[in-house]
Amino acid sequence: MTAQGSQRIAVVLFNLGGPDDQASVRPFLFNLFRDPAIIGLPDPFRTLLARLISSRREKSAQANYALMGGGSPLLPETRRQAAALAQALTARRSGDVVSTFVAMRYWSPLTEQTAREVAAFAPDRIVLLPLYPQFSTTTTESSLKLWNAVYDGPGQSSTVCCYPRGDGWIAAQAEGVRARLAEAGDRPMRVLFSAHGIPESLIARKGDPYQEQVEATCAALAPACGLSRRGEDWDVCYQSRVGPMKWLGPSTPEAIQKAAADKVGVVVAPVAFVSEHIETLVELDVEYAELAHELGVAPYLRSPAVGVAPAFIDMLAHAADEALGRDGVAPFGPGCQARWKACPAQCERKDA
Repeated sequence: MTAQGSQRIAVVLFNLGGPDDQASVRPFLFNLFRDPAIIGLPDPFRTLLARLISSRREKSAQANYALMGGGSPLLPETRRQAAALAQALTARRSGDVVSTFVAMRYWSPLTEQTAREVAAFAPDRIVLLPLYPQFSTTTTESSLKLWNAVYDGPGQSSTVCCYPRGDGWIAAQAEGVRARLAEAGDRPMRVLFSAHGIPESLIARKGDPYQEQVEATCAALAPACGLSRRGEDWDVCYQSRVGPMKWLGPSTPEAIQKAAADKVGVVVAPVAFVSEHIETLVELDVEYAELAHELGVAPYLRSPAVGVAPAFIDMLAHAADEALGRDGVAPFGPGCQARWKACPAQCERKDA
């Protein structure tokens, strides 16, 4: 029972999720590749292909998750972020009852389960807050589309669609990068801002703003790290390419190869991930570290994901608090800088 005048506020944090153990690797992969935002074929062909891909990739994926103890650390980290956010937002809104919820797209707690939990909480207001700083049809849009399809409980909703240049997001990353640069001392270094890649066709065909927003993040982050000229002190690259399609580039391995040719060490900074998971702990820390060693890139350093860094959590609390003062969809801070047809905030303005 809330006091008169107070509100029950639910903040839903969205992320992709990850398998808890070796047994859940295959169903996690199946859920991932069955998402129409990932594979655009109609059913039943998409389901059949998802079943085939998850079967073929199970063993190699299990080997990668074994390097992290058998499963993904993403859920425990996200729960820590949710708890820290609840505390920070409660401090801002002491008269309200604040509860945070975690909704994962491809593994538990799945969105459908979280939707039932939020409905049982019976909120007056709901803030939908994806843990994807840059908007993409493959992440944010997919997560929000499913939520809107399955949630039928009470509460007025507002959505934070992105925060590519959010102040606390930039500050928390910059702190980690500066620490690694200090560790390198006076050796010549280049910072590689590495983001998860997507096919180029999504930019041209779907009007996905992801690439522009990633580059906006990096352009804001570079001076905060004390860096100057792109191409010398820093560059943008993309990791995790799969399949035959042309993806955004240059790839992170290509950027490491260029650093080797230029005889500079590197600090790799994950600029599209807010938590440690397989793309950071295995792909960056093991696979790309081995490549750097083979090419003679030294030192090879990696800045951490922001996790529960106070600046980042405070920014999430600010974003949620700001969203409670409005309806609809909007970025926190500067969002898209161009007209992108997939941008939900621009679509909403056009439809108004």
